[in-house]
Amino acid sequence: MSTSIIFSSITTSPGRPFPLGLSSTLHGTNFAIFSKNATQAILVLFNGAESFEIPLDKEKNRTGDVWHIFVKHLPAAFMYAYRFDGPYDEKKGHLFKKDLLLSDPYAQLVATPIIWEEKRESKDFNKCIYSPCLFEEFDWEDVRRPNLPLENLIIYEMHVRGFTKQPSSLVKKPGTFLGVIEKIPYLKSLGVNAIELLPIFEFDETHYLSHTNEQIQLCNYWGYSPVNFFQPMNRYATSKEIGSSHQEFREMVKELHKNGIEVILDVVFNHTEEGNDKTHYYNFRGIDNSEYYMLDENGNYLNYSGCGNTFHCNQYAVLQLILSSLRFWVSEMHVDGFRFDEASILTREDNGNPMAQPSVLKIIKMDSILSKVKLIAEPWDAGGLYQQGQFPSWGRWSEWNSQYRDTIRRFIKGDNFQKGIFARRLCGSQDLYDRWQTPACSINFITAHDGFSLRDLVSYNHKDNLSNQENNRDGLDYNESWNCGVEGETSDPKIQKLRDQQIRNFFLTLLLSQGVPMILMGDEYGHTKKGNNNTWCHDNELNWFLWDKLEQNKNLFHFVSFLIQFRKTHSQILCRNHFLKDSDIDWHGKNPFEPEWQENSGLLACTLKNPTKQDIYVAFNPTHTEMTLHLPPPRVGYKWVRLIDTFFVEEIPQEGYRPENLLTEKYTLGPYSSLLAILFLADSQ
Repeated sequence: MSTSIIFSSITTSPGRPFPLGLSSTLHGTNFAIFSKNATQAILVLFNGAESFEIPLDKEKNRTGDVWHIFVKHLPAAFMYAYRFDGPYDEKKGHLFKKDLLLSDPYAQLVATPIIWEEKRESKDFNKCIYSPCLFEEFDWEDVRRPNLPLENLIIYEMHVRGFTKQPSSLVKKPGTFLGVIEKIPYLKSLGVNAIELLPIFEFDETHYLSHTNEQIQLCNYWGYSPVNFFQPMNRYATSKEIGSSHQEFREMVKELHKNGIEVILDVVFNHTEEGNDKTHYYNFRGIDNSEYYMLDENGNYLNYSGCGNTFHCNQYAVLQLILSSLRFWVSEMHVDGFRFDEASILTREDNGNPMAQPSVLKIIKMDSILSKVKLIAEPWDAGGLYQQGQFPSWGRWSEWNSQYRDTIRRFIKGDNFQKGIFARRLCGSQDLYDRWQTPACSINFITAHDGFSLRDLVSYNHKDNLSNQENNRDGLDYNESWNCGVEGETSDPKIQKLRDQQIRNFFLTLLLSQGVPMILMGDEYGHTKKGNNNTWCHDNELNWFLWDKLEQNKNLFHFVSFLIQFRKTHSQILCRNHFLKDSDIDWHGKNPFEPEWQENSGLLACTLKNPTKQDIYVAFNPTHTEMTLHLPPPRVGYKWVRLIDTFFVEEIPQEGYRPENLLTEKYTLGPYSSLLAILFLADSQ
């Protein structure tokens, strides 16, 4: 990139306050940035090691709270930053330091490091790059978005780096956007049609933990601390050319769309990388701390995020920034939707109280672009604001359903008094979302990046987070897990078999539930994190997808893949866009039409009815004893055929009629097992 600037040839004019950020024309470049409380703004241009400062006049270069200037005779590509002067008064929340370089919040490219975990300082993130390559038309090859109905999604939560970083992935570009492209055939063979990417906005993986002990080096691996809201992570690109992260991200999205797979981004607008360390500056703290962050009466950060600071999302300038970022990722990068981390923070007003009509959500609802994409809320925050069931009132929102997660965990491990609530979760959580008339409001999950993996959920009663170097204080203490009799790894074949059964029970429940299922990367082969339920700081095999283990556990993979395909084939029954009516389902216990709701525990079964007459029967035995059940009488001319019994963990299910799986009136279901059967014409044989 040529950044040669002849400073003596630069000329300026006042410029305009809109749009915010940098905008270029044939005649020059306009710079505009918000700062309400600064007394002076300085634009800094760079020519190699030299810099040229242009002070902005508060009379000529300020309109309202926006500072702006128009600069002529800049080269095609250049670097820039800002300095801001103003009061330093911690009690009032003003932390201006004139000597610090600060990045433009609207910059699409920041001069960040290109090598993962290379030693760095916060100043390494403070210079912005402008290059025409960022605005060159990308060739989308007329590839259209899949635009899948929300109720038909099968989401796969994954980490870009972790998906292909392990050597057994055998990809040419491990740990990158392009590495994901190489594994698209795998995603298709699994059957998922949407990937939800852990944060890919530029973040500093070395900031919070970058120390080493004798055993392991830790880092901010998950990436939940953004530095910039417009730039894809530089270290997820392969090329070192300017703008390569944008181009390679687009290549990934295009190839995924070609294959019918949507892309959902996990976005973090609730806090930033600056944290609560008042000596640590990237941008917002030095531009206007009291406007961008929520503060108490003493100027201290209100920490509803659990990460040191809370972004002031309903302050208008911050709201504008969030909307601009979201529109950018939809219009320029072609993503299909967003999952909002700690989304309840988006609903807090200045004093932290929840708002009846949050401004940012109200505008998203009205926005002609954003109102049409998938919007998923994590409906709580670290400050205790739990809003499960509320977000659909603010637009086309779905929610991570933690009540689904906890109920399914309790029922499958055999807790008492779970039958009724389990049935509600299986049917799409109508008790939470009836007002919105669709089960797709519920994103159903049993595991996610935060917490135990599915293998660990059936292997550990207690977390083991000592490797995080926080004396096991971090991570949830209550996980609704059950180790099946032995804590941690074991060679006992009976325990191993029971754990395999439980994993299959969880998958069968998830993929037969109304609502939108989400699968955690690696659960389909039984990935273990060794009992660690908070692996945010591990760039190693605790978090990486282990492709060699996939081959070793291919039976489980085929089981999950079969269930996904079964869900798609029977979407008329399993992917409804309305809640079940009494005519859609019959409930059973050991005997047909006798669910025995008042029983402490025991078998629960149901028939999901299909107008095409290929009904589905599913039964759950979450007890330690085998149960003999009586199947409901099939429709005239049909027979029940078993597709899955999770007690037989080595059996690979197949769709279609097989005489040996023909069911009679009675069936014995083993302990901690589930049965899936379907109607076939009696003369199918």
